[in-house]
Amino acid sequence: MIRVIDSHTGGEPTRVVVSGGPDLGGGTVAQQCERFRCEFDWFRSAVVNEPRGWDAMVGALLCPTSEPGCSTGVIFFNNVGQLGMCVHGTIGLGVTLGYLGKATGRQRIETNVGVVELELLESNRVEVQNVASYRLAKDVEVNVPEIGVVVGDIAWGGNWFFLINDHKQHVHYENIEDLTDYSWKVRQALTANGITGSDGGEIDHIELFSPSELDGVDSKNFVLCPGREYDRSPCGTGTSAKLACLAADGTLSEGQTWYQAGITGSVFEGEVAKVIDYPISERVMPTIRGSAYITADSQLVLQDDDPLRTGIKG
Repeated sequence: MIRVIDSHTGGEPTRVVVSGGPDLGGGTVAQQCERFRCEFDWFRSAVVNEPRGWDAMVGALLCPTSEPGCSTGVIFFNNVGQLGMCVHGTIGLGVTLGYLGKATGRQRIETNVGVVELELLESNRVEVQNVASYRLAKDVEVNVPEIGVVVGDIAWGGNWFFLINDHKQHVHYENIEDLTDYSWKVRQALTANGITGSDGGEIDHIELFSPSELDGVDSKNFVLCPGREYDRSPCGTGTSAKLACLAADGTLSEGQTWYQAGITGSVFEGEVAKVIDYPISERVMPTIRGSAYITADSQLVLQDDDPLRTGIKG
């Protein structure tokens, strides 16, 4: 029996594995994540892939932490593998901890890419201080077959993003199929041309921006995630990457709020808590606020004689 608590953050689902997960042997969360990838990928697939899950679902496996002062560790994963950081998932985790009676003030959480902080502000509203984020390169050109030259920024927000402002696409929910096709072609072209993040990190998130129709909201985005599924929320790591680019351009200062809408109309509030000087590129500490809602508290059953007990793998 695997106990899971499901929630959605701005429409994007999170499934927190509360109990029944594999023993990952301790160590840092990064070390446990690697063990999870190598030895327990069947568990990832069983939890988030069909028939128990679906392609948009993000899993969050609670695990021991090695960091002093952290309340828990967490490994995020989706339909194709592990994720670095997941802000919408951390917001969902915060609401889940509140549901379990374990949300006690501001908590430090160890993730695969560093320590983040969360605070349950209200019963459904969470603030997350993400990992240090930065822009690696501005106005990078990539030649995309069937599209032409596309220009974007490469930035880190806990995952690697290619952020595109000038794309000539209609960023609207009714245009999901075309937005997905466009973004997937860009991602494939980045890989084919050897364009990566730092240390060869794969750019596995594509983010398109347009003006928002909502009053008081600065921008609307469409984010394509690694498994070729779009983010229903405004994407917290993507918003962090955007904040880093805005700060690098000098158009967003410390403490100034940026309102980022997602493709479904849900909104995250983001701000740069502080700017950190680094020798190569300036880092920012992004704070993201959003709301999540519990949708299920259930037990997953994996029967030995079920031929699809570990999920349908694409």
